[in-house]
Amino acid sequence: MKRRQPSSRVKLRPDRVWELLNRLNMTQNELACLAGISSGYLSQLMSGTRCPSAEVRRKLMEVLRITSFDDLFILEVVS
Repeated sequence: MKRRQPSSRVKLRPDRVWELLNRLNMTQNELACLAGISSGYLSQLMSGTRCPSAEVRRKLMEVLRITSFDDLFILEVVS
């Protein structure tokens, strides 16, 4: 019997997002608009109830001017 490898999911680092929003003088609603997502979805990402898709991660990194994945996201191992 084959053992399943633990999977992982990507979570947004809300503390880092707030820091970047303050630095860029941007609101959460502005970030959502510029990233092409709803403010409700961004709120779910910030609270950790949803995980961003690869495309949303790319857009958030672009809008927040982040080049390193680890600066904005964490990888959570799910057993």
